[in-house]
Amino acid sequence: MRKILTVLAALASLSLTNCGYNAIQSQDEQIKANWSEVVNQYQRRADLMPNLVNSVKGFAQQEKDVLLGVTNARAKVGSIQATPEVLNDPAAFQKFQAAQGELSSALSRLLVVTENYPQLKSDALFRDLMSQLEGTENRITVARNRYIKSVQDYNVTIRSFPTNLTAMMFSYKEKPNFSVENEKEISTAPKVDFNPTPAPSK
Repeated sequence: MRKILTVLAALASLSLTNCGYNAIQSQDEQIKANWSEVVNQYQRRADLMPNLVNSVKGFAQQEKDVLLGVTNARAKVGSIQATPEVLNDPAAFQKFQAAQGELSSALSRLLVVTENYPQLKSDALFRDLMSQLEGTENRITVARNRYIKSVQDYNVTIRSFPTNLTAMMFSYKEKPNFSVENEKEISTAPKVDFNPTPAPSK
């Protein structure tokens, strides 16, 4: 009896391996890990925002709308729980992505404003913050690329035969991936202007 159970267990293990169940589990866990790193880097950026805004405030008193835009965008990002469940809900994933895009846009406007304040750009604290922010943006790009690749691998696995049968049996569905919201805008070549921006009058 024991021999029969051992043989059945071995056969069951072999069938699970061949049907792709273990591969799906492994790739699903890889997606979760990569997603955690994306969220971690987004959180790092959000943590830098208050310091950046406060350092700019003293120089850019009249730029309240831009500073408020960054603060509001950061608050919106903070109100969305980026749990692993987001990965199984395309609508929630889209909402999270939109909030991060809004923060990126607000941050871009803030950086444009700072170009008008040469004293600000020479401030050591501001330079340090900008360096950290630049590093964070690079880390976000790397983390997102890893997530995109792991989702691609997973989605290919659950759509390929015979693992698609296992995916259907255990209700594994495709995961949402990052998309470009402003595709038309980024496909246009940027305008380069070497004329110096006049300093604000005092």
